Amino acid sequence: MEQANRLGKLTRVELRDYWKHEALNFTRWLAQPENIDLLSDEVGIEIQVVQTEARVGRFNVDILAEEENTGRKIIIENQLEMTDHSHLGQIITYAAGLSAEYIIWIVRDVREEHEQAVDWLNEHTDEHINFFLVAIELWRIENSVPAPKFTTISRPNEWQRSIRASAQDGEISDTKTRQIEFWQQLKEFASRSRPELKLQKPRPQHWYPVSIGRSDCLVSLTVVARENRVGCELYIPGSKELFHALLACRVQVEKELGLQEVLEWRELPAKKASRILVVRTCQFDDPNAWETVFPWLVDTAVRFKRVFGQDWVSRRSPAMNNEIAADSM
Repeated sequence: MEQANRLGKLTRVELRDYWKHEALNFTRWLAQPENIDLLSDEVGIEIQVVQTEARVGRFNVDILAEEENTGRKIIIENQLEMTDHSHLGQIITYAAGLSAEYIIWIVRDVREEHEQAVDWLNEHTDEHINFFLVAIELWRIENSVPAPKFTTISRPNEWQRSIRASAQDGEISDTKTRQIEFWQQLKEFASRSRPELKLQKPRPQHWYPVSIGRSDCLVSLTVVARENRVGCELYIPGSKELFHALLACRVQVEKELGLQEVLEWRELPAKKASRILVVRTCQFDDPNAWETVFPWLVDTAVRFKRVFGQDWVSRRSPAMNNEIAADSM
């Protein structure tokens, strides 16, 4: 056999051979940014670690974290063993004590009854409580260093929850049902094709927010059923200065985005908010047409996140700063 065609053999590594102690080894490893990002990619939540071994009454939760930009609390409980009743009770206790909205239970192996219990909790709690049961494995190729692999065993059914919540509020309609179906399918497409784009839980509404790591603006994907169009926009809720700073760099912004479509700059002088957007047609009432725009929406969102996540104010030239200052006088 030619050397070029030779493939290595995957071997599973015992977790305890690498992490001797859950708190001292595994929890500290997981809390590191590059490792918590692996878990974030798997569960689809942007996780920021707040504290390890956080106190909850007389007990400690392994990791207390929060969702980026929303501040919603996340607790992570690690168990490098088979699931058991004790840890199931602990995570419920920790969630109640810390008012957590996301509960992540990381384990080596899962008993069927505990998987059923987590599924039951997700089915019988509202959209503010979300349980994730995640298995952790270590694999190596021949003599390579071990590589971690997270696999989600149980997660909330976001589509059913959003529909149920809207129905309870008396808001459900054919349009809203189609909206949540559209966003859920888009989220699944993004997770397969561009996992770096971490999308939040879909809601039955015409916009879908995308965090770009800053508090003064966000990227939003939109769908307008009556006009049969979809779009991607930078939404600036209350800073005309930021809008003008970007407008002053318009040529460079549009060059870095590299879009074929025309970018629309909407200052909206009579309103506090401003928008920078691009749109495309889509037959929204035909689900078979959705997949034709998913690649464009995801790619455009990634471009918007990369370009508008930058600090354009610091990149302005002195002449641009003087021009903006003169316009505001």
